[in-house]
Amino acid sequence: MSSDFEGYEQDFAVLTAEITSKIARVPRLPPDEKKQMVANVEKQLEEAKELLEQMDLEVREIPPQSRGMYSNRMRSYKQEMGKLETDFKRSRIAYSDEVRNELLGDDGNSSENQRAHLLDNTERLERSSRRLEAGYQIAVETELSESFLPLDHLISQPLSSACWLRTLFGSGHDLKQLQGWLLCGQGHILPDRS
Repeated sequence: MSSDFEGYEQDFAVLTAEITSKIARVPRLPPDEKKQMVANVEKQLEEAKELLEQMDLEVREIPPQSRGMYSNRMRSYKQEMGKLETDFKRSRIAYSDEVRNELLGDDGNSSENQRAHLLDNTERLERSSRRLEAGYQIAVETELSESFLPLDHLISQPLSSACWLRTLFGSGHDLKQLQGWLLCGQGHILPDRS
């Protein structure tokens, strides 16, 4: 039985060498050949997995006294198979990145172009924000000045300060407090008589 295992080992070694060689060539091939090479490598990886399964079955049939050495070899082959699959995935990713770049017309400067575009949009957004804030400030100032128009009308009347304050706010308020508020809010509406 160990002769069968050794035969599988040789087949596995040859197959993995071919796969390694093809994986290294995938990123450098023209698009049509890349598709064929990827399909070919996928088939060979499946064959290698089948060989590993056959080798594993052979190891299980070996007597327990000699099985340890073959089990160690199997672990090594399984690790090699995992490395081949990882390398193939990386090769395919590089291949798919190239295909995507070809389809989208991207060149090597795409990240720089995206960054410049992002900076331009950020500046435009900041300018728009400043304009909106200025417009809001104007609206607030306009609203405040319109709210004081009835007060200006009352002040122009020939009433005494106390009389128009009572008219505006009612008689229940502290006139001194209201006079202070008017002095602060409108500048110099009422003369300070203290």
